Amino acid sequence: MTGVGLAVVVFTLIAASIYLRMRHYRSTLGDMEIKESPLSVAVQDMVGTAGGVYLSLVLLVSFLKIDLPGRVYLLGIGVDPTALLALALAVVQPLLYRFRKK
Repeated sequence: MTGVGLAVVVFTLIAASIYLRMRHYRSTLGDMEIKESPLSVAVQDMVGTAGGVYLSLVLLVSFLKIDLPGRVYLLGIGVDPTALLALALAVVQPLLYRFRKK
């Protein structure tokens, strides 16, 4: 299976899982308050951090007038290089914090 095919399958499985979980919660919980899980909090934190880093990088690139390629291809999928860097920094950030703490 090619990288693109694998990525499509993984994305489809993730989307289907989220959809089924949402249906389950809506049908069983009704108007009850949903508790946040450690996983959901961690994902929200990572996405929030990546979003903040992305905005900062976009402003920096714009201010310095740096020319970046429109797309970087990773496993056959075109990705915005600024978004890829922001996500990579958000993923690495907890590791850097842990090494700095020790």
